[in-house]
Order: sequence, then C-alpha cells, then structure tokens
Amino acid sequence: LGIDFKIKTVELQGKKIKLQIWDTAGQERFHTITTSYYRGAMGIMLVYDITNAKSFENISKWLRNIDEHANEDVERMLLGNKCDMEDKRVVPKAKGEQIAREHGIRFYETSAKANINIEKAFLTLAEDILQKTPVKEPNSENVDISSGGGVTGWKSKCC
Repeated sequence: LGIDFKIKTVELQGKKIKLQIWDTAGQERFHTITTSYYRGAMGIMLVYDITNAKSFENISKWLRNIDEHANEDVERMLLGNKCDMEDKRVVPKAKGEQIAREHGIRFYETSAKANINIEKAFLTLAEDILQKTPVKEPNSENVDISSGGGVTGWKSKCC
C-alpha cells in the first residue's frame, strides 16, 4: 500500500508498552485512510524534513486534520527530521519551535539516520500517553489466580 507499519515495545514505569506505528509519509493519496486512523490514535507524531520547505508547509494542514478527526485528548508531537544535514537546512529550528508552541505540543529535531533524539521522542510520547491513561484496577473477573495473581484478559475457569 505504501503505508509502513511497525511495532516498537518500550518499557516505562515497569510496564511494557507496545507502540503501533503507522507511517504514511504524509502522502496525499492516503488522506482518507489516515483520517480513520486518527480516531483510534492515542499519540501522533508529525514529521517534516528540515531540508524540504514543502514538508514543513504541510504541517499546519495535518494539525487541522488531527483537530478535526482525532480524539481531543490525543497526544501530538512535532519532529523536524534530518538534523544531521545542517548544510542542507531550509527550515530554521525556530520555525518548528514556533508552530509547536502555537499548538501547545512538544518539539524535537531528530535524525533517523544518525539516531538523534529518536528514542527520546518515542519514550516522551509514550510517557505523555501513559500519564493520561487511567490505571485499571484488577477485579475478580480478570485476576488469574493460577499464576500468582497477575492480571489477564480472561476470566478464571478454576475448580
């Protein structure tokens, strides 16, 4: 399809968190598909290329799409990628910082190639999502008594 899908597992606060990452590379032909993904998303990273002014110009449009289609409490983050290519930069860091400030979202400059701020961005987004997620207390229907009381998604069929 041209949509890249990856799963990344991170550990935060002693919990393993599985992140599903859907990458459409901002392609217009996926616009109708991406709006349906917004509804279930808990976090969205908007990424532009600091060496490509057009990719930055599209950020405002994507932010409007998120406002229209995503849950209002979705965590958003703006990333300026390719910060390892300073000699080819066309989008000043201050512009990224400004749009992030206007929308009240986090901003990092990253380099996927040089692995700069990638882990930090994912962990920060996951932490922000985790802080908003209510803690579910185990109840008698989903406590697995056979393995020392760990929570499972299944009812116990004991004795």
